[in-house]
Amino acid sequence: MNNKHLSALVGKERVIPALREYALLTLGAVLLDLGVYFFKFPNNFIFGGVSGMAIILAKAGLFSSSTWNLLINLALLVVGFICVNNEFGLKTVYVTLLSSLLLNLLEIVCPMSAPLTDQPMLEVIFATVFPAVSSAILFNISASSGGTDIIAMILKKHTSLDIGRSLFLVDLTIVIAAFFAFDIRTGLFSFVGLMTKTLAIDGVIENINLCKYFTIVCDDEKPICEFIQKKLNRSATVFDARGSYTGQPRRVVLTVMRRSQAVALRNYIRQVEPGAFMMITNSSEIIGKGFRGLN
Repeated sequence: MNNKHLSALVGKERVIPALREYALLTLGAVLLDLGVYFFKFPNNFIFGGVSGMAIILAKAGLFSSSTWNLLINLALLVVGFICVNNEFGLKTVYVTLLSSLLLNLLEIVCPMSAPLTDQPMLEVIFATVFPAVSSAILFNISASSGGTDIIAMILKKHTSLDIGRSLFLVDLTIVIAAFFAFDIRTGLFSFVGLMTKTLAIDGVIENINLCKYFTIVCDDEKPICEFIQKKLNRSATVFDARGSYTGQPRRVVLTVMRRSQAVALRNYIRQVEPGAFMMITNSSEIIGKGFRGLN
């Protein structure tokens, strides 16, 4: 292979993951805006974040929630570059700007003068789920939607608070402001939304990364390992063992894979060695080649 072909191959290996990553960033921004524009803004739901600040400021007039969202995000980006530039990533800037501009575009293309339905509980669910899935997607690729995350980074840098507590305190302060800016009903919905969003993000992140960890005790590991390597494109670790009851030598195979692959492996083992003993465990974080890196 000459240098020209090698350079093209290396370039392709870098471009494809980058395109996939920015596709996920775009998806995260779109999901965030769907929840904010169609469900948060019309109902004045304030779960913290820049969107919550924008809703409160829009009540005073001057600008719409979408415009305030854009102005606050731009201001926080500037503050972020000044105060926490070493922790500030291009991906966060991309999501912040894209999300803010999309909100303004939605305001022009699809103006909302009232909630979509007359069921506030239904709307608070969608106002929670869309941003929660968005945040989980972004956190999973080491990005965020900016906004109050920047304030949390500043608090982390200049106080003893970790970023999780800092972010919660910032969001909680904005939610408390909802009680004064609007009525008790809106404030209570906002508080419930904040609590639900926090739990939903953790749940979605865990399910996105969910893998299956196999411990397989068998007599002949060769067909199983061959299936894992050639059909599933995974690897495995094999070691010797001995049954405590029979005293007979056994082989133990350890492997980890995605859920869709796990079904295929389980069915295959049942066919080739029905007497094998399988332990299948859920694991939400696998670090290593073929899964996630250390960074």
